[in-house]
Amino acid sequence: MNISQVFKTIGTLSHQTGIQVYVVGGFVRDQLLERDIKKDLDFVVLGSGLAFAKTFAAQFSEENGRLIEFPDFDTARYVFLEETNSVAENGEQEKQYRTLLEVEFAGARKEAYRSDSRKPVVVPATLEEDLSRRDFTVNAMAQQILPDGTLGEIVDPYDGKKDLKERLLRTPLEPGETFSEDPLRMMRATRFSAQLFFEIEKKTYLAMKKYAPRLSIVSAERIQEELMKLLGTAKPSIGLWALYKSELFDQFMPEVPDLAGVEEVKGYTHKDNLSHTFAVVDNIAEQSDKPLLRFAGLLHDIAKPDTKKFVADRGWTFDMHEHLGKKMVHTIGKRLKMSTRDIRYVSKLVRWHLQPISLMDDGVTDTPVRRLIVNLKDELDDLLILCRADITTGNQKKKVHRLKNYDYLEVRIAEVLEKDKLRAFQSPVRGEEIMEMCGLKPGPTIGKIKKELERAILDGDVENEHDAVKAYFETIKDEYLKDLEEWEKL
Repeated sequence: MNISQVFKTIGTLSHQTGIQVYVVGGFVRDQLLERDIKKDLDFVVLGSGLAFAKTFAAQFSEENGRLIEFPDFDTARYVFLEETNSVAENGEQEKQYRTLLEVEFAGARKEAYRSDSRKPVVVPATLEEDLSRRDFTVNAMAQQILPDGTLGEIVDPYDGKKDLKERLLRTPLEPGETFSEDPLRMMRATRFSAQLFFEIEKKTYLAMKKYAPRLSIVSAERIQEELMKLLGTAKPSIGLWALYKSELFDQFMPEVPDLAGVEEVKGYTHKDNLSHTFAVVDNIAEQSDKPLLRFAGLLHDIAKPDTKKFVADRGWTFDMHEHLGKKMVHTIGKRLKMSTRDIRYVSKLVRWHLQPISLMDDGVTDTPVRRLIVNLKDELDDLLILCRADITTGNQKKKVHRLKNYDYLEVRIAEVLEKDKLRAFQSPVRGEEIMEMCGLKPGPTIGKIKKELERAILDGDVENEHDAVKAYFETIKDEYLKDLEEWEKL
Protein backbone atom coordinates (compact mmCIF):
# COMPACT_ATOMS: atom_id res chain seq x y z
CA MET A 1 0.00 0.00 0.00
CA ASN A 2 1.45 3.37 -1.03
CA ILE A 3 0.36 6.95 -0.35
CA SER A 4 -1.33 7.47 -3.74
CA GLN A 5 -3.48 4.36 -3.17
CA VAL A 6 -4.48 5.67 0.26
CA PHE A 7 -5.47 9.03 -1.27
CA LYS A 8 -7.49 7.31 -3.98
CA THR A 9 -9.38 5.17 -1.42
CA ILE A 10 -10.11 8.20 0.75
CA GLY A 11 -11.19 10.25 -2.28
CA THR A 12 -13.67 7.56 -3.35
CA LEU A 13 -15.12 7.23 0.16
CA SER A 14 -15.28 11.00 0.56
CA HIS A 15 -17.28 11.26 -2.67
CA GLN A 16 -19.60 8.39 -1.68
CA THR A 17 -20.31 9.70 1.82
CA GLY A 18 -20.26 13.41 1.06
CA ILE A 19 -17.73 13.92 3.88
CA GLN A 20 -14.77 16.20 3.18
CA VAL A 21 -11.35 14.88 4.20
CA TYR A 22 -8.08 16.87 4.27
CA VAL A 23 -4.48 15.77 4.61
CA VAL A 24 -2.78 18.09 7.10
CA GLY A 25 0.47 18.87 8.85
CA GLY A 26 3.76 17.21 8.02
CA PHE A 27 2.76 15.85 4.60
CA VAL A 28 1.85 19.29 3.25
CA ARG A 29 4.91 20.89 4.83
CA ASP A 30 7.40 18.28 3.63
CA GLN A 31 5.92 18.26 0.12
CA LEU A 32 6.51 22.02 -0.14
CA LEU A 33 10.02 21.62 1.26
CA GLU A 34 10.68 18.74 -1.16
CA ARG A 35 11.65 16.52 1.74
CA ASP A 36 11.08 12.77 1.97
CA ILE A 37 7.51 12.06 3.00
CA LYS A 38 7.14 10.27 6.33
CA LYS A 39 5.34 6.96 6.62
CA ASP A 40 2.57 8.43 8.75
CA LEU A 41 -0.22 10.67 7.49
CA ASP A 42 -2.72 12.83 9.37
CA PHE A 43 -6.20 13.52 8.03
CA VAL A 44 -8.88 15.93 9.28
CA VAL A 45 -12.45 14.81 8.68
CA LEU A 46 -15.28 17.37 8.57
CA GLY A 47 -17.48 14.96 10.44
CA SER A 48 -16.69 12.01 12.67
CA GLY A 49 -13.07 10.96 12.35
CA LEU A 50 -13.76 7.63 14.04
CA ALA A 51 -16.72 6.78 11.81
CA PHE A 52 -14.79 7.62 8.63
CA ALA A 53 -11.80 5.56 9.84
CA LYS A 54 -14.07 2.54 10.31
CA THR A 55 -15.39 2.98 6.78
CA PHE A 56 -11.83 3.24 5.50
CA ALA A 57 -10.71 0.13 7.42
CA ALA A 58 -13.63 -1.87 5.99
CA GLN A 59 -12.03 -1.60 2.55
CA PHE A 60 -9.16 -3.84 3.62
CA SER A 61 -8.83 -7.37 4.94
CA GLU A 62 -7.38 -8.18 8.36
CA GLU A 63 -4.19 -9.25 6.63
CA ASN A 64 -3.67 -5.70 5.36
CA GLY A 65 -3.62 -3.98 8.73
CA ARG A 66 -5.24 -3.02 12.02
CA LEU A 67 -7.52 -0.22 13.18
CA ILE A 68 -6.75 1.35 16.55
CA GLU A 69 -9.61 3.41 17.94
CA PHE A 70 -9.56 6.41 20.31
CA PRO A 71 -13.27 7.10 20.78
CA ASP A 72 -12.75 9.74 23.50
CA PHE A 73 -10.98 11.90 20.91
CA ASP A 74 -13.08 10.94 17.84
CA THR A 75 -9.85 9.60 16.35
CA ALA A 76 -8.58 6.33 14.93
CA ARG A 77 -5.34 5.13 13.39
CA TYR A 78 -5.11 2.51 10.66
CA VAL A 79 -1.77 0.71 10.49
CA PHE A 80 -0.86 -1.05 7.23
CA LEU A 81 1.19 -4.15 7.98
CA GLU A 82 3.32 -6.60 6.04
CA GLU A 83 3.91 -10.13 7.26
CA THR A 84 7.56 -11.10 7.66
CA ASN A 85 9.06 -14.54 8.01
CA SER A 86 10.65 -15.31 11.36
CA VAL A 87 11.73 -18.35 13.31
CA ALA A 88 10.91 -18.76 17.00
CA GLU A 89 13.40 -20.07 19.56
CA ASN A 90 11.89 -23.56 19.22
CA GLY A 91 12.60 -23.49 15.47
CA GLU A 92 8.97 -23.10 14.43
CA GLN A 93 7.74 -20.40 12.06
CA GLU A 94 5.83 -17.59 13.75
CA LYS A 95 3.99 -14.63 12.27
CA GLN A 96 5.52 -11.20 12.68
CA TYR A 97 4.67 -7.94 10.99
CA ARG A 98 6.37 -4.70 10.06
CA THR A 99 4.61 -1.37 9.66
CA LEU A 100 4.37 -0.07 6.09
CA LEU A 101 2.27 3.04 6.65
CA GLU A 102 0.15 4.66 9.36
CA VAL A 103 -2.85 6.89 8.63
CA GLU A 104 -4.73 8.75 11.34
CA PHE A 105 -8.23 10.21 10.99
CA ALA A 106 -9.50 12.85 13.41
CA GLY A 107 -12.67 14.87 13.39
CA ALA A 108 -12.03 18.60 13.09
CA ARG A 109 -11.66 19.63 16.70
CA LYS A 110 -10.33 21.96 19.32
CA GLU A 111 -8.77 20.68 22.49
CA ALA A 112 -7.44 22.25 25.67
CA TYR A 113 -5.97 21.18 28.98
CA ARG A 114 -7.58 22.12 32.27
CA SER A 115 -5.12 23.75 34.64
CA ASP A 116 -4.99 20.65 36.85
CA SER A 117 -5.21 17.92 34.21
CA ARG A 118 -2.98 16.11 31.72
CA LYS A 119 -5.96 15.03 29.60
CA PRO A 120 -7.38 17.45 27.03
CA VAL A 121 -11.06 18.30 26.60
CA VAL A 122 -12.14 17.87 22.95
CA VAL A 123 -14.97 19.74 21.14
CA PRO A 124 -15.94 19.80 17.41
CA ALA A 125 -14.65 22.65 15.23
CA THR A 126 -14.37 23.99 11.67
CA LEU A 127 -11.34 23.24 9.48
CA GLU A 128 -9.85 26.69 10.14
CA GLU A 129 -10.40 26.30 13.88
CA ASP A 130 -8.76 22.87 13.71
CA LEU A 131 -5.75 24.32 11.90
CA SER A 132 -5.52 27.13 14.44
CA ARG A 133 -4.85 24.58 17.20
CA ARG A 134 -1.85 23.15 15.35
CA ASP A 135 1.55 23.78 16.89
CA PHE A 136 3.16 25.94 14.18
CA THR A 137 2.04 27.70 11.04
CA VAL A 138 4.20 25.44 8.87
CA ASN A 139 2.14 22.52 10.17
CA ALA A 140 -1.20 24.36 9.92
CA MET A 141 -1.82 23.80 6.21
CA ALA A 142 -4.23 21.33 4.61
CA GLN A 143 -5.20 19.92 1.22
CA GLN A 144 -8.54 18.33 0.43
CA ILE A 145 -8.53 14.78 -0.94
CA LEU A 146 -10.53 14.97 -4.19
CA PRO A 147 -12.71 12.14 -5.54
CA ASP A 148 -9.99 10.89 -7.92
CA GLY A 149 -7.37 10.83 -5.16
CA THR A 150 -5.58 14.02 -6.21
CA LEU A 151 -5.09 16.99 -3.88
CA GLY A 152 -6.92 20.29 -3.86
CA GLU A 153 -5.47 23.76 -3.30
CA ILE A 154 -3.49 24.33 -0.14
CA VAL A 155 -5.60 25.80 2.67
CA ASP A 156 -3.24 28.15 4.49
CA PRO A 157 -5.06 30.57 6.80
CA TYR A 158 -1.98 31.34 8.95
CA ASP A 159 0.70 32.02 6.29
CA GLY A 160 2.52 28.74 6.72
CA LYS A 161 3.97 28.91 3.19
CA LYS A 162 5.48 32.31 3.95
CA ASP A 163 7.08 30.99 7.14
CA LEU A 164 8.40 27.99 5.24
CA LYS A 165 10.22 30.31 2.83
CA GLU A 166 11.62 32.30 5.75
CA ARG A 167 12.49 29.07 7.62
CA LEU A 168 10.64 30.32 10.69
CA LEU A 169 8.74 28.54 13.45
CA ARG A 170 5.75 30.58 14.59
CA THR A 171 2.50 29.64 16.33
CA PRO A 172 -0.84 30.16 14.50
CA LEU A 173 -2.39 31.85 17.53
CA GLU A 174 -0.78 33.84 20.32
CA PRO A 175 2.13 31.66 21.58
CA GLY A 176 0.81 31.66 25.13
CA GLU A 177 -2.55 30.27 23.96
CA THR A 178 -0.91 27.60 21.79
CA PHE A 179 1.50 26.49 24.52
CA SER A 180 -1.08 26.56 27.29
CA GLU A 181 -3.32 24.28 25.25
CA ASP A 182 -0.56 21.66 24.93
CA PRO A 183 2.75 22.57 26.63
CA LEU A 184 4.60 19.79 24.82
CA ARG A 185 4.50 22.04 21.76
CA MET A 186 7.34 24.03 23.33
CA MET A 187 9.52 20.92 23.12
CA ARG A 188 8.28 20.31 19.58
CA ALA A 189 9.59 23.77 18.68
CA THR A 190 13.07 22.77 19.78
CA ARG A 191 12.82 19.50 17.87
CA PHE A 192 11.59 21.11 14.64
CA SER A 193 14.33 23.74 14.86
CA ALA A 194 16.88 20.92 14.78
CA GLN A 195 14.98 18.74 12.30
CA LEU A 196 14.22 21.47 9.75
CA PHE A 197 17.09 23.88 10.58
CA PHE A 198 14.45 26.58 11.22
CA GLU A 199 14.71 29.57 13.54
CA ILE A 200 12.18 29.96 16.35
CA GLU A 201 10.44 33.34 16.06
CA LYS A 202 11.47 35.70 18.86
CA LYS A 203 7.95 36.18 20.24
CA THR A 204 7.43 32.42 20.22
CA TYR A 205 10.80 31.88 21.89
CA LEU A 206 10.06 34.34 24.68
CA ALA A 207 6.71 32.63 25.30
CA MET A 208 8.49 29.28 25.61
CA LYS A 209 10.61 30.70 28.40
CA LYS A 210 7.57 32.26 30.11
CA TYR A 211 5.40 29.16 29.92
CA ALA A 212 8.17 26.59 30.55
CA PRO A 213 6.77 25.67 34.03
CA ARG A 214 3.55 24.65 32.28
CA LEU A 215 5.43 21.58 31.02
CA SER A 216 4.87 20.07 34.47
CA ILE A 217 1.36 18.95 33.48
CA VAL A 218 2.69 16.84 30.58
CA SER A 219 3.32 13.17 31.26
CA ALA A 220 6.90 11.92 31.57
CA GLU A 221 6.27 9.43 28.76
CA ARG A 222 5.38 12.18 26.28
CA ILE A 223 8.38 14.27 27.33
CA GLN A 224 10.68 11.28 26.91
CA GLU A 225 9.26 10.53 23.46
CA GLU A 226 9.73 14.11 22.28
CA LEU A 227 13.27 14.27 23.66
CA MET A 228 14.20 11.08 21.78
CA LYS A 229 12.75 12.54 18.58
CA LEU A 230 14.93 15.61 19.07
CA LEU A 231 17.97 13.43 19.67
CA GLY A 232 17.15 11.58 16.44
CA THR A 233 17.64 14.69 14.29
CA ALA A 234 20.69 15.33 12.12
CA LYS A 235 22.13 18.03 14.44
CA PRO A 236 20.60 17.59 17.91
CA SER A 237 22.58 20.42 19.49
CA ILE A 238 20.36 23.00 17.75
CA GLY A 239 17.38 21.71 19.70
CA LEU A 240 19.37 21.06 22.88
CA TRP A 241 20.54 24.66 23.01
CA ALA A 242 16.93 25.78 22.51
CA LEU A 243 15.85 23.56 25.43
CA TYR A 244 18.56 25.13 27.58
CA LYS A 245 18.00 28.77 26.64
CA SER A 246 14.21 28.50 26.98
CA GLU A 247 14.68 26.91 30.44
CA LEU A 248 12.65 23.87 29.38
CA PHE A 249 15.46 21.57 30.52
CA ASP A 250 14.92 22.88 34.06
CA GLN A 251 11.47 21.35 34.07
CA PHE A 252 12.44 17.72 33.44
CA MET A 253 16.26 17.39 33.48
CA PRO A 254 17.72 20.21 35.61
CA GLU A 255 20.97 18.25 35.80
CA VAL A 256 21.78 19.32 32.23
CA PRO A 257 21.74 23.11 32.82
CA ASP A 258 23.98 22.50 35.85
CA LEU A 259 26.75 21.57 33.40
CA ALA A 260 26.97 25.17 32.16
CA GLY A 261 29.64 27.62 33.24
CA VAL A 262 33.38 27.88 33.72
CA GLU A 263 35.20 28.55 36.99
CA GLU A 264 38.71 29.91 37.45
CA VAL A 265 41.07 29.41 40.39
CA LYS A 266 44.66 30.68 40.34
CA GLY A 267 44.55 31.01 36.57
CA TYR A 268 43.24 27.48 36.08
CA THR A 269 39.94 27.02 34.22
CA HIS A 270 38.02 23.98 33.05
CA LYS A 271 36.06 23.61 29.83
CA ASP A 272 32.37 24.46 29.69
CA ASN A 273 30.88 21.02 30.17
CA LEU A 274 27.55 21.96 28.62
CA SER A 275 29.08 23.05 25.31
CA HIS A 276 31.29 19.97 25.35
CA THR A 277 28.31 17.69 26.02
CA PHE A 278 26.22 19.08 23.18
CA ALA A 279 29.22 18.74 20.86
CA VAL A 280 29.58 15.08 21.91
CA VAL A 281 25.94 14.43 21.05
CA ASP A 282 26.46 15.93 17.58
CA ASN A 283 29.58 13.82 17.10
CA ILE A 284 27.63 10.66 17.96
CA ALA A 285 24.90 11.72 15.51
CA GLU A 286 27.51 11.66 12.74
CA GLN A 287 28.40 8.05 13.57
CA SER A 288 25.15 6.46 14.76
CA ASP A 289 21.42 6.97 14.26
CA LYS A 290 20.55 5.51 17.70
CA PRO A 291 18.74 8.17 19.79
CA LEU A 292 19.47 6.19 22.97
CA LEU A 293 23.22 6.26 22.30
CA ARG A 294 22.97 10.00 21.75
CA PHE A 295 21.10 10.21 25.07
CA ALA A 296 24.06 8.44 26.69
CA GLY A 297 26.25 11.15 25.18
CA LEU A 298 24.02 13.79 26.75
CA LEU A 299 24.51 12.19 30.18
CA HIS A 300 28.09 10.94 29.97
CA ASP A 301 29.47 13.83 32.08
CA ILE A 302 26.27 14.55 34.00
CA ALA A 303 27.97 14.08 37.39
CA LYS A 304 30.82 16.51 36.76
CA PRO A 305 29.20 19.43 38.61
CA ASP A 306 28.83 17.25 41.73
CA THR A 307 32.40 15.88 41.56
CA LYS A 308 34.20 19.08 40.52
CA LYS A 309 37.10 19.99 42.78
CA PHE A 310 40.19 22.15 42.49
CA VAL A 311 43.35 20.38 43.67
CA ALA A 312 46.46 22.51 44.00
CA ASP A 313 48.89 20.16 42.27
CA ARG A 314 46.40 18.83 39.70
CA GLY A 315 44.06 21.65 38.75
CA TRP A 316 40.37 20.95 38.22
CA THR A 317 39.36 17.34 38.84
CA PHE A 318 36.16 15.33 38.37
CA ASP A 319 37.22 12.12 40.04
CA MET A 320 34.75 9.23 39.99
CA HIS A 321 32.19 11.19 37.96
CA GLU A 322 31.54 8.10 35.86
CA HIS A 323 30.43 6.14 38.94
CA LEU A 324 28.18 8.88 40.30
CA GLY A 325 26.95 9.44 36.74
CA LYS A 326 25.76 5.84 36.59
CA LYS A 327 23.57 6.43 39.65
CA MET A 328 22.25 9.70 38.25
CA VAL A 329 21.24 7.97 35.02
CA HIS A 330 19.00 5.67 37.07
CA THR A 331 17.40 8.68 38.79
CA ILE A 332 16.85 10.57 35.53
CA GLY A 333 15.68 7.46 33.67
CA LYS A 334 13.05 6.66 36.28
CA ARG A 335 11.87 10.28 36.27
CA LEU A 336 11.35 10.06 32.50
CA LYS A 337 9.63 6.65 32.86
CA MET A 338 12.24 4.96 30.69
CA SER A 339 12.30 1.19 30.47
CA THR A 340 14.63 -0.74 32.78
CA ARG A 341 16.43 -2.07 29.72
CA ASP A 342 17.13 1.43 28.36
CA ILE A 343 18.27 2.71 31.75
CA ARG A 344 20.72 -0.17 32.11
CA TYR A 345 22.09 0.45 28.61
CA VAL A 346 22.71 4.16 29.20
CA SER A 347 24.07 3.71 32.73
CA LYS A 348 26.54 1.07 31.52
CA LEU A 349 27.93 3.40 28.84
CA VAL A 350 28.20 6.29 31.31
CA ARG A 351 29.94 4.07 33.87
CA TRP A 352 32.54 2.78 31.39
CA HIS A 353 33.13 5.79 29.13
CA LEU A 354 36.53 6.60 30.67
CA GLN A 355 37.85 3.06 30.73
CA PRO A 356 39.10 2.76 27.13
CA ILE A 357 41.42 5.74 27.61
CA SER A 358 43.47 3.74 30.12
CA LEU A 359 43.95 0.84 27.68
CA MET A 360 45.90 2.68 25.01
CA ASP A 361 49.43 2.46 26.41
CA ASP A 362 51.77 -0.01 24.76
CA GLY A 363 52.46 -1.64 28.12
CA VAL A 364 48.83 -2.53 28.84
CA THR A 365 48.31 -6.29 29.03
CA ASP A 366 45.42 -8.27 27.56
CA THR A 367 43.75 -8.60 30.97
CA PRO A 368 42.05 -5.15 31.17
CA VAL A 369 41.06 -5.46 27.51
CA ARG A 370 39.37 -8.78 28.32
CA ARG A 371 37.51 -7.19 31.21
CA LEU A 372 36.25 -4.38 28.99
CA ILE A 373 34.99 -6.89 26.43
CA VAL A 374 33.24 -9.06 29.01
CA ASN A 375 31.69 -6.16 30.95
CA LEU A 376 30.38 -4.31 27.89
CA LYS A 377 29.43 -7.30 25.71
CA ASP A 378 27.10 -6.13 22.91
CA GLU A 379 27.44 -2.49 24.00
CA LEU A 380 31.18 -2.37 23.33
CA ASP A 381 30.83 -0.95 19.80
CA ASP A 382 28.51 1.79 21.08
CA LEU A 383 30.92 2.59 23.91
CA LEU A 384 33.72 3.14 21.41
CA ILE A 385 31.48 5.46 19.37
CA LEU A 386 30.80 7.45 22.55
CA CYS A 387 34.51 7.56 23.39
CA ARG A 388 35.47 8.80 19.93
CA ALA A 389 32.71 11.40 20.09
CA ASP A 390 34.07 12.57 23.45
CA ILE A 391 37.05 14.10 21.63
CA THR A 392 35.90 17.68 21.04
CA THR A 393 39.22 19.52 21.08
CA GLY A 394 39.69 22.20 18.43
CA ASN A 395 43.35 21.22 18.09
CA GLN A 396 43.24 19.06 14.95
CA LYS A 397 46.68 17.56 15.52
CA LYS A 398 45.69 16.44 19.02
CA LYS A 399 42.33 15.18 17.75
CA VAL A 400 43.92 13.04 15.02
CA HIS A 401 46.37 11.58 17.52
CA ARG A 402 43.62 10.63 19.97
CA LEU A 403 41.48 9.06 17.25
CA LYS A 404 44.46 6.98 16.15
CA ASN A 405 44.72 5.73 19.72
CA TYR A 406 41.19 4.38 19.41
CA ASP A 407 42.14 2.72 16.11
CA TYR A 408 44.94 1.00 18.01
CA LEU A 409 42.58 -0.04 20.81
CA GLU A 410 40.11 -1.54 18.34
CA VAL A 411 42.91 -3.64 16.89
CA ARG A 412 43.79 -4.84 20.40
CA ILE A 413 40.15 -5.72 21.08
CA ALA A 414 39.90 -7.68 17.82
CA GLU A 415 43.09 -9.59 18.68
CA VAL A 416 41.85 -10.55 22.15
CA LEU A 417 38.45 -11.52 20.78
CA GLU A 418 40.04 -13.78 18.21
CA LYS A 419 42.43 -15.31 20.70
CA ASP A 420 40.04 -15.80 23.62
CA LYS A 421 36.62 -16.08 21.94
CA LEU A 422 35.17 -13.70 24.55
CA ARG A 423 32.08 -12.32 22.83
CA ALA A 424 29.89 -14.96 24.49
CA PHE A 425 32.10 -15.31 27.54
CA GLN A 426 31.36 -17.78 30.30
CA SER A 427 33.53 -20.35 31.98
CA PRO A 428 33.66 -23.54 29.87
CA VAL A 429 33.35 -25.46 33.15
CA ARG A 430 29.69 -24.91 34.01
CA GLY A 431 27.83 -25.05 37.32
CA GLU A 432 26.37 -28.50 36.64
CA GLU A 433 29.83 -29.95 36.09
CA ILE A 434 31.18 -28.32 39.25
CA MET A 435 28.34 -29.77 41.32
CA GLU A 436 28.94 -33.24 39.86
CA MET A 437 32.69 -33.17 40.54
CA CYS A 438 32.24 -31.81 44.07
CA GLY A 439 29.11 -33.70 45.02
CA LEU A 440 27.40 -30.43 45.93
CA LYS A 441 23.90 -29.06 45.50
CA PRO A 442 23.19 -25.59 44.04
CA GLY A 443 24.27 -22.86 46.44
CA PRO A 444 26.57 -19.87 47.03
CA THR A 445 29.73 -22.02 47.00
CA ILE A 446 29.10 -23.02 43.38
CA GLY A 447 28.70 -19.36 42.48
CA LYS A 448 31.97 -18.45 44.21
CA ILE A 449 33.84 -21.19 42.32
CA LYS A 450 32.40 -20.07 38.97
CA LYS A 451 33.38 -16.47 39.73
CA GLU A 452 36.96 -17.54 40.52
CA LEU A 453 37.20 -19.55 37.30
CA GLU A 454 36.02 -16.57 35.28
CA ARG A 455 38.48 -14.28 37.10
CA ALA A 456 41.34 -16.62 36.30
CA ILE A 457 40.39 -16.64 32.62
CA LEU A 458 40.04 -12.86 32.42
CA ASP A 459 43.33 -12.28 34.24
CA GLY A 460 45.11 -14.65 31.90
CA ASP A 461 46.00 -17.19 34.60
CA VAL A 462 44.41 -19.96 32.55
CA GLU A 463 43.37 -20.45 28.93
CA ASN A 464 39.67 -20.10 28.05
CA GLU A 465 39.50 -23.79 27.17
CA HIS A 466 37.61 -26.59 28.97
CA ASP A 467 40.45 -28.93 29.93
CA ALA A 468 42.69 -26.08 31.08
CA VAL A 469 39.94 -24.56 33.24
CA LYS A 470 39.02 -27.98 34.62
CA ALA A 471 42.65 -28.57 35.60
CA TYR A 472 42.74 -25.18 37.34
CA PHE A 473 39.49 -26.05 39.13
CA GLU A 474 41.11 -29.20 40.55
CA THR A 475 43.81 -27.04 42.15
CA ILE A 476 41.35 -24.74 43.95
CA LYS A 477 38.33 -26.90 44.79
CA ASP A 478 39.69 -28.25 48.08
CA GLU A 479 40.04 -24.70 49.42
CA TYR A 480 36.36 -23.93 48.69
CA LEU A 481 35.18 -27.31 50.04
CA LYS A 482 37.20 -26.72 53.21
CA ASP A 483 35.59 -23.32 53.70
CA LEU A 484 32.18 -24.92 53.21
CA GLU A 485 32.93 -27.59 55.82
CA GLU A 486 34.06 -24.96 58.33
CA TRP A 487 30.89 -22.96 57.74
CA GLU A 488 28.66 -26.05 58.21
CA LYS A 489 30.29 -26.76 61.62
CA LEU A 490 29.23 -23.36 62.94
